[in-house]
Amino acid sequence: MNRLVVVSNRVPAPAAAGAQAGGLAVALEALMERRGGVWFGWSGNLSEAPGPVRLAESGRVKYATIDLTAEEHERYYNEFSNSTLWPLLHSMPELMTFDRRNAQIYRQVNERLAEALQPMLRADDLIWIHDYHLMGMPQALRSRGVRAPIGFFLHIPFPSADMLASVPEAGALLRDLLAADLLGFQTENDVENFAEVACRIGDAVRMPNGWLSVGGRRVRLGVFPVEIEAHDFAAIAEDAWRAAPTERLRRSLGGQRLVLGVDRMDPTKGLLQRVAGYRRLLETRPELRRRVTFLQIAAESRKDVIAYRDLRNAVEREAGSINSEFSEPDWMPLRLVARAGARSTIAGYMREARVGLVTPLRDGMNLVAKEYVAAQDPQDPGVLILSRFAGAARQLGAALIVNPHDADEMADALDAALTMSLADRQARWRESWTAIQGASALAWGRSFVGALLRTAAAPLHARGVSGGDKGALAMANPLGLIARPLGGRDVDLTDGSTALRPPHMS
Repeated sequence: MNRLVVVSNRVPAPAAAGAQAGGLAVALEALMERRGGVWFGWSGNLSEAPGPVRLAESGRVKYATIDLTAEEHERYYNEFSNSTLWPLLHSMPELMTFDRRNAQIYRQVNERLAEALQPMLRADDLIWIHDYHLMGMPQALRSRGVRAPIGFFLHIPFPSADMLASVPEAGALLRDLLAADLLGFQTENDVENFAEVACRIGDAVRMPNGWLSVGGRRVRLGVFPVEIEAHDFAAIAEDAWRAAPTERLRRSLGGQRLVLGVDRMDPTKGLLQRVAGYRRLLETRPELRRRVTFLQIAAESRKDVIAYRDLRNAVEREAGSINSEFSEPDWMPLRLVARAGARSTIAGYMREARVGLVTPLRDGMNLVAKEYVAAQDPQDPGVLILSRFAGAARQLGAALIVNPHDADEMADALDAALTMSLADRQARWRESWTAIQGASALAWGRSFVGALLRTAAAPLHARGVSGGDKGALAMANPLGLIARPLGGRDVDLTDGSTALRPPHMS
């Protein structure tokens, strides 16, 4: 049975991974427990000098971590990953900074991670690399002789070719990614952007059925929308709605309708634009004053990045301005909480909220939107207002879809949501629930792994390998797999399980 090797920027401690109710950690841990796996990446700790790999085990999962130095953390993580790549990939160049030294340290960290991982790998491993921190890893592993199948999944958006070209390092990183066998994205738009960029600056040629030809070999592109465990989250929300924290919130509202936003304090989340839309609602619909309260939970993140500190100051200033202008002695229109809450508590708040306000300026998927839908009472559901620039908008078309840059459109949507009839609310919720209730985080993970297996098992001519070259054959298909269709699914021949087809393969 082939092992799954997951590579991510941060690795949860063994005691914490299984304790996270839902999300990526649970999906990946469940996959690795079944196959036996390794979870490799940064420990979250800093040390004075690079040290050895630390190992820990829980069940069939081996956790392997390394520390970063203070300079690596600053230049690789804070600067290049989060001050260059994050705004670049979200198409927000006004927030982007670039320094060649930071790019060099980013590449050095990717190389050091690859060097530490390589001795731990087996020929029949499946390697799954996650997200923008590790775009250099596929090529770093290949240059060290790793021939096992490599998949890479980008959790955030991928920009247009012109946008990507604004960073001098972009071409090299793109070619590093093309050393993988399978590249996964959240939406069709991300795949289209990547394919265009790969052809324009990565020397790739687009082929039929979602393949790129690159230097005599082929790379597969696929769309894999990240999902939640909808039924589990619905049960959590129903229980939490009756618990003390939600009951205290409900009493404090005094019958007012709750508008809820739940985000990280991040420039891509559109917090300032959201506050502006709410202000416009209060200005143009005075009859809603005292009938509505907006609770924005915005957990502080990346405090070492200047743009994030500036954002918090700006959001606090605007929230204070609204409360100063519109508040009355017994009513405060906007409540801002800049710290995280327990997941179960937030689920209860979501069920209580008449409106879920999810309006990022750009987002790969945004699972908060799906969680809000799952949290609702089917008999009396709230209304989701969702940015058209969130990946989730492709699945949740029954939400009120808005342009977060338009304060008047946001105000109109808030008014419509707050005054919507029960029948309309129920119809919209049912359509959204249908879109998410059959999916799960585990099925998402299995679909990617299944697609990676099928990619590794592709006919040799599809991967640029001569049938008479035995060495090349082993490199192209190290597991000796043959994919066979079975009732709309593919058989994973390594353990007899079935792997769901991804929702879309471009």
